[in-house]
Amino acid sequence: MHRSGLLTDRYELTMLDSWVRDGSADHAAVFEAFARRLPEGRRYGVLGGLGRLLELIEAFTFDTEEVDWLVEQGAISPATADYLRGFRFRGDVDGYAEGDLYFPGSPVLTVSGTLGECVVLETLVLSVLNHDTAIASAAARMVDAAGGTEGRPLIEMGSRRTHEESAVAAARAAYLAGFASTSNLAAGRRFGVPTVGTAAHAFTLAHVSEEAAFRSQVEALGVGTTLLVDTYDVAEGIRTAVKVAGPELGAIRIDSGDLAEESARARTMLDELGAVDTRIIVTSDLDEYVITALADAPIDGYGVGTRLVTGSGHPTASMVYKLVAVADSAGGELRPVAKKAADKASAGGRKHVIREYDEAGVLVGEHFTLDLPGGATSPQVPLIRGGEIVHRPALAAIRDHVAAAVATLPSTAREVAAGPPYLTVEMKEQS
Repeated sequence: MHRSGLLTDRYELTMLDSWVRDGSADHAAVFEAFARRLPEGRRYGVLGGLGRLLELIEAFTFDTEEVDWLVEQGAISPATADYLRGFRFRGDVDGYAEGDLYFPGSPVLTVSGTLGECVVLETLVLSVLNHDTAIASAAARMVDAAGGTEGRPLIEMGSRRTHEESAVAAARAAYLAGFASTSNLAAGRRFGVPTVGTAAHAFTLAHVSEEAAFRSQVEALGVGTTLLVDTYDVAEGIRTAVKVAGPELGAIRIDSGDLAEESARARTMLDELGAVDTRIIVTSDLDEYVITALADAPIDGYGVGTRLVTGSGHPTASMVYKLVAVADSAGGELRPVAKKAADKASAGGRKHVIREYDEAGVLVGEHFTLDLPGGATSPQVPLIRGGEIVHRPALAAIRDHVAAAVATLPSTAREVAAGPPYLTVEMKEQS
């Protein structure tokens, strides 16, 4: 992996420079990432991006040319340049497992180490968690609307609607939240996300006829392929598709029109033509609301793009990264610190989270204490120890964790309809 040290804002390094100069860079400190609120109308969030983030933290170093450039830019002093030349994060990171639920106030990530090594991670932590968590949270709602991972499968296909690297991260986040596959090849190569894809309208338009296009595709990919039938006329496209591929045609895709009406007509036509097992896949600006509205339509799968990977579909996760404890001297005791500004207040001190479930396994409460509880159920797990990653679950395990976590919510919290956060996480004194 490439070095990630410059994936940060300049003020992280100007703060570090001041602390190197006054000697406090090596004082012990604890930072936490959390969200003060969920996006409007959301009942819960799903943490995404942790697997990517931990590797980026491990790769957070600077080479000689980068350090020299920072000095030339006036961002750091020669003393801080010496500090960064041998820099790597050597602290500890704890947090919620990737794919777990979170709510307003949940301390999803706790970074412990020296003041200097913890502060420079702020931008990296927030850029990864805010993006991937927003995608994972939206994707989980879409999967739920489609009937869960055992329901109608969803294909992530938003690469052409976002930045090229964001597209890869989005495909991973959608997959861990329960999407079945992605159109993005880089996500398949880097993370093992299953990839799918057949043909676009340009493929049909490039042939002298729709029939010629379908024959070419079937010859290349077999009768199990998915034929795009709405380039000209859906009904005629379906007849031509079955004529070319026969009743064993794998699937058709409809990308326009009233999807409920078009899929109903398509199902009737396919059955009349003997293609009773041919699946119907629909695309075109889908999200959890549209998917819910299509629940009774004879649809076998969805392709989701724009409303998953753009801001309209995944409102920001609004994660922040705050100093919650710091020592006043090298080797000194940590003291809690907290921001008190109106609407942006935070609680000081390292948090220990406790979750409560009822007899049916439904999540009914989450709070934190400043003292380590014994025998309590907590979502927090060790992630990095001494700068080394100690938590590397496979993507399949993360998918299972998301499904299990969402299943602990009551049905009212899983409804698509907007509502307040199911829980708000606050401090509770231990009795």
